[in-house]
Amino acid sequence: MFRFLFVAMLVLAPQQVWAWGQTGHRISGAIAEPLLSRNAARQVRAILGNETLVEASTWPDEERSNPDPFWQTTAYPWHFVTVPEGRAYPDVGAPPEGDSVSALQHFAVTLRDPNAPLEQKQLALRFTVHIIADLHQPLHVGNGLDRGGNDVRVTFFGESTNLHSVWDSGLIDRRQLSYTEFTALLQRRLTAAQRREWSNPDPLVWIAESVALHKDIYPESDQLSWEYAYRQRQVVDTRLTQSGVRIAAYLNAVFR
Repeated sequence: MFRFLFVAMLVLAPQQVWAWGQTGHRISGAIAEPLLSRNAARQVRAILGNETLVEASTWPDEERSNPDPFWQTTAYPWHFVTVPEGRAYPDVGAPPEGDSVSALQHFAVTLRDPNAPLEQKQLALRFTVHIIADLHQPLHVGNGLDRGGNDVRVTFFGESTNLHSVWDSGLIDRRQLSYTEFTALLQRRLTAAQRREWSNPDPLVWIAESVALHKDIYPESDQLSWEYAYRQRQVVDTRLTQSGVRIAAYLNAVFR
């Protein structure tokens, strides 16, 4: 009965798990791959074989329908953190069930452990790539009041939805670019100075950035269209690019 209720909750609010949607996650993985250090790239290949970071980036969401209790209960909180308004993550920390930050810490230990089984390292690496992108979607750093914008009902270009879904996929998919086209666009714009500035492997920095964006992404009107999409376009592009740069920076640090 409990499993049924939990699965039903995920079905009713899937956007709380699907940060950036498939396209956004693939973009972040594609941006990260060529920025890996030589040693990090070697370690990634040893763990994933021919699987790319693009493929790895979406795996945790693809497994969310797996009925195993690990996916339906244990792994669910790893996709987000909660930071109440006026607070910072160090003030609140992770809840008992864990969150994105505690999961990253756990997975870093696994990735550095030479004796960890390959299957555990694969799970750790795939989740690490996914979680880092999650934390750059501003509403995956929730305020604890509206389930990361899932409870904020809006109309996006005439379609009834919620604010979290708009940020997961609406703003990206509206551009009608494939993940490879979107990646190429963002890579062309990424400067060497930006790469140096954004190569920070500290999740607390990424979380603080997402919190700071909240004041501008919660709309005054529930009718969202061209004006909102135009105003948020640069934010989306920046966060996607930063997530790719940070995936590489984080893995380069783990596999130093």
